[in-house]
Amino acid sequence: MGPRDVARAAGVSTDTLRHYERKGLLPEVTRTAAGYRRYSAAMVERVLLIQRALVVGFSLPDLQRVLSVRDRGGAPCRSVRDLVGKRLAELNERIEELVRLREELRVLLDEWDRTLAKTPQGQRAHLLESLGSKSAIERTRRARRKEVRRRSPTH
Repeated sequence: MGPRDVARAAGVSTDTLRHYERKGLLPEVTRTAAGYRRYSAAMVERVLLIQRALVVGFSLPDLQRVLSVRDRGGAPCRSVRDLVGKRLAELNERIEELVRLREELRVLLDEWDRTLAKTPQGQRAHLLESLGSKSAIERTRRARRKEVRRRSPTH
């Protein structure tokens, strides 16, 4: 199969296939005499497996490690279970934070409605400035900064 065939069947772009190749997620690809990539039919299932693992929270480096062990005949099952367990714990924390943020936004809107009711038409009510006094909003802002730094290639 050519790259376009695999990409189409798996619902990804050919750039994604090349990216997975560079990251070591796909086994060595054979090439034709003219240098074109040729994939086995099993490659579609491999790409779908990668896509599904990304959905549940695996990072590309995590996947590379797991698939490398697997490709060498190893059994990375406990590592896979640990990674998904960690992802579930992170999601639970995130859900709790979102619930707190939702409640804080409800209170915030009530406060803003009262502020706007006292603010003359055409006057600024400084609503955005009040966001800094909200603990859930500030926690979420800090958590996002940490997440960006964690995912940044320079850190």
